[in-house]
Amino acid sequence: MQTYLLSQQFKSSFLAENSTACPQNATICDGTSCVLPEDNFNETLSVVLSTVLTIMLALVMFSMGCNVEIKNFLGHIKRPWGIFVGFLCQFGIMPLTAFLLSLAFNILPIQAVVVLIMGCCPGGTASNVIAYWVDGDMDLSISMTTCSTLLAMGMMPLCLFIYTKMWTDSDAIVLPYDSIGISLVALVVPVSLGIFVNYKWPSKAKIILKVGSIVGAILIVLIAVVGGILYKGSWIISPKLWIIGTIFPAAGYSLGFFLARVAGLSWHRCRTVSLETGMQNTQLCSTIVQLSFSPEQLELMFTFPLIYSIFQLLFALLILGGYRLYRRHRVKSKTDVEKTEQKEDSKSNAKINGGFMSNETK
Repeated sequence: MQTYLLSQQFKSSFLAENSTACPQNATICDGTSCVLPEDNFNETLSVVLSTVLTIMLALVMFSMGCNVEIKNFLGHIKRPWGIFVGFLCQFGIMPLTAFLLSLAFNILPIQAVVVLIMGCCPGGTASNVIAYWVDGDMDLSISMTTCSTLLAMGMMPLCLFIYTKMWTDSDAIVLPYDSIGISLVALVVPVSLGIFVNYKWPSKAKIILKVGSIVGAILIVLIAVVGGILYKGSWIISPKLWIIGTIFPAAGYSLGFFLARVAGLSWHRCRTVSLETGMQNTQLCSTIVQLSFSPEQLELMFTFPLIYSIFQLLFALLILGGYRLYRRHRVKSKTDVEKTEQKEDSKSNAKINGGFMSNETK
């Protein structure tokens, strides 16, 4: 009896010591993770930061537009082979990859749904910034992002209807068409202004582009940090979602590049299609998830969009670093070859000119 009382006292004291694992205002708590209602401070912080990020994003897209020439942009619209390849990657490869990953890892139905929502989202605007840094085709990048966002109005419901039937009723997923429309306007308007500035004042457009590319790089990191601050709840979710969140963007980048190369696109356009495929609009995915599911369901999957966002950024930075190293080595090798060829040409000319060689080539 005494032993039983001691064990009960120990259990009570253990629970009391660990009662701080979840705050008292938690709506759901299972001992390892919890979901908290939004407090006023966090709601105010979210509004302020969202406003700042929206303004910064508009400025970045304005600067990206300064690198787009009207003639080339209209050329992609009139001969949309590159856009069509991007369309196949965006709404063909990505949803199918999400479906196969969900089956392979045998995750919960509600978790499979969020993976599929991510796969069906259009391309994110961060891809335009990274495409600039890897010397991609900016005209193709802007046109692909715009078209994928526009086509998402119809393709997202279709893809979700096809792939989520075995896990949930597709009618249960709420698509925020207003958010998609706002994303489209926030993309098209500043880019159009940037194209106009580049057409009227090319020299000023180059300065704006340099500043905007730096701000864009800062913005990508800032979005990831802000996402980590604003997300409520536990990071302790299924390890399978962490693995899928790692594999999924890497598969998107690789398959996008491979399909673009098979389609006969040039190397710089292959890099562009790769980035447009792998970098998804994670903010849109988060909005859809929050609108469509209950707090009990959110506990199992609401951090997946942020996991994907982190790894898509990490792999994009690795691609950028690898390309920069390749470019530096290639330029150096090319310069050495050109110097060698110049010396050989000078020597051959010297033989023709009776052995005369200038001091510059000796």
